[in-house]
Amino acid sequence: MKKVFVLILALMPFAFSLQAQHNKQVVDGIVAVVGKSIVKTSDVEQAYTQVRLRKGLENEHVERCELLESMLINKLLIHKGIIDSVEVNDEQVEEQVQYYLNMAVRQAGGKDKLREMFFVSYDELHDQYFDLLHDRMLSQRVEHQLTENVAVTPAEVNEYFNNFNPDSLPIIPTQYEVSEIVLTSTISEAERDRVRDELNELRERIIKGEKFSMLAKLYSQDPGSANKGGELGFFGRGEMVSEFEATAFALKPGEVSPIVETKFGFHILQLIERRGNTVNCRHILLQPKTSSEDLLRARVTLDSLALEISQGHITFEEAAQKYSDGKSKAQGGTVTNPNTGNSRLDKETFSELYPGISILALDEGQVSNASPIVTEENKSAYCIIRLNKKAVEHRANLADDYDRIQNACLQEAQNRKVIEWANRMAKNTYVRIADEYKDCPSFKVKWSE
Repeated sequence: MKKVFVLILALMPFAFSLQAQHNKQVVDGIVAVVGKSIVKTSDVEQAYTQVRLRKGLENEHVERCELLESMLINKLLIHKGIIDSVEVNDEQVEEQVQYYLNMAVRQAGGKDKLREMFFVSYDELHDQYFDLLHDRMLSQRVEHQLTENVAVTPAEVNEYFNNFNPDSLPIIPTQYEVSEIVLTSTISEAERDRVRDELNELRERIIKGEKFSMLAKLYSQDPGSANKGGELGFFGRGEMVSEFEATAFALKPGEVSPIVETKFGFHILQLIERRGNTVNCRHILLQPKTSSEDLLRARVTLDSLALEISQGHITFEEAAQKYSDGKSKAQGGTVTNPNTGNSRLDKETFSELYPGISILALDEGQVSNASPIVTEENKSAYCIIRLNKKAVEHRANLADDYDRIQNACLQEAQNRKVIEWANRMAKNTYVRIADEYKDCPSFKVKWSE
């Protein structure tokens, strides 16, 4: 179920590092020209290095040929987008640029370390990311226009599946469907007041001249930003919780906000810089503490509830809707996989969500004992889990994996649509390919007469 058309873009800092190191060792050259765009030797070699690290050493020439064709189709889509004046919003591109720049800065350990690690300055990396992301967004929009009306019927899905050799069908690992009931402890008003008072004292110290960044390192309870002086990096609208975002975008550079309460706790913010439709802020987060007595009360309540469920006095769904503090309560406690959006969890994902519960120890329909967890808001809580269904490891089949097979079938149909279009487009576009790649046996597009 291999996707034919893959966007090959050096967006991750690791990829940039590989490219920079490779460029220091070899003389770069031009492998192909599509319209006014070029594909360099380093582009192919960088992509091949990433594939080799992921898959191991296979047929080098075939791999390079497949990667090159993906790049050629990508260039052709960009060429079509330019001809048709397909619009790309620069502000949206900039928001994505800031996301990747922040990742690069974190990986390097600061802006001043970028050149040492990636061989480029912050501004140079910004420009590279902007060009790459602009082209990616342009090609994606053109591809969407080409494939948005592609659909597959159940008969086509069946035919797609039946064309596979049974021994070549992928192995689907054991997956679980579970429901949860989560109880978080109520924070007392006295504890909330204590945190507000502490944060107000820190705010006064900053206003009187102490450095926000130093106090963030000493006191902030946000593990992701405290060691960076509270700095969050650039973010756009829609990326933070609403109360935090509204405050951040209302600040002037250097201004310190009043106390802001979010589901994560209490914050004060300081605006560092505004760039386009993005801002960079520092913040100090303090979180009210849950008492051990409250946590014990939550645990006892859940253990009692589990007993009532097992004795049939109340259904799990009714209990979840009545008592749970989890976001799944509206669905009767049914848990959604945060990585896929469906209800199936593999063992690793389950362990990340519920580290204190062994899914292997539960039978279908069984409810676990109360176990401590930390919520998405970094709050201490207890939960009980019911194993609804266990799909043991198996080869893919239509009965259990129809959605997965349908998506693969649709992807193949969309790939065919793009390949058909590329064969027509290539006839009316200037394309030149280096001699070493002209006779690639894996090419699906006729790139030259």
